[in-house]
Amino acid sequence: MKEILRAFPRVMGIVNINDDSFSGDGTLDVGKALAQALEMASHGADIIDVGAESARTNRGAIGVDEEIGRLLPFIDSFQTLCAETGPRDGYQIWPPLLSINTWRPGIVEAVLKTGRVDIINDIGGLVDDTNARLCFEFNAALLIMHTVGEPKVPHTTQHYRDVWEAMETFFDDRLARARAIGLSDDQIILDPGIDFAKQCADNLAIYRELERLVRYDLPVLLPISRKTVIGEVLGIDTPAERDAGTIASLVRGLVARANIFRVHHVRAVADSVRVIAAIRGEHSCGYSRSSSPSPVSRGG
Repeated sequence: MKEILRAFPRVMGIVNINDDSFSGDGTLDVGKALAQALEMASHGADIIDVGAESARTNRGAIGVDEEIGRLLPFIDSFQTLCAETGPRDGYQIWPPLLSINTWRPGIVEAVLKTGRVDIINDIGGLVDDTNARLCFEFNAALLIMHTVGEPKVPHTTQHYRDVWEAMETFFDDRLARARAIGLSDDQIILDPGIDFAKQCADNLAIYRELERLVRYDLPVLLPISRKTVIGEVLGIDTPAERDAGTIASLVRGLVARANIFRVHHVRAVADSVRVIAAIRGEHSCGYSRSSSPSPVSRGG
């Protein structure tokens, strides 16, 4: 997986099966969620990241059974529906990889048992080894996000002497633990956790020196979409109005050679990625379905 994620800038589309998404695009209707995912896939999403519980800290956690009940119907139908359509072009991973955004081991185990999930997006920061062990057991990739403390708990007063020093210490520890369990580098993705237990200045410091993550020689995901830091910089309270700032964050990430960009507005980001990739010489003019290479196999 490491090589296909790094072969071309990858776009991860966000699907929320909940009614309290911070960006207001969530739905409890699985049919609507599947339609959103298929539209994102048609616009160039290489990965669909599905969450059934909002990460908002002003809402309580939902029950494990409720979260599983929201996720399994989506997982059961996603690949079948993708088989009825086709990729945007030959640069896209097809069918898109399926990522589940969660943190509690009971949910991780339930979704991995389906055999249809490629990535666990662990927003809990791997507080213990359980989720890593489950990914090893089911041969799934693990996305390790930097954060402090448990999800669903406010961390608005968190301060760092040096956010990069803290983050590198965190990743050194989590990677050592994941590798000791048996996860290969082909199964690990890093996420600096923009907005999670960080102040505006911390987020900007991460963007400023993002190249420092290159030393890990692992795929790097940037969760750039409509983030609070964008709202704070631009004075925009409504998340859906922050897409221009999202594109600015994308450009910074591409310069730093990040590999995956987690977004709501897939079409705008996928188009931007392809233009910038062309400028970098990664594909030529005359781009079309017929002239681009064969779609990237998810097993490739």
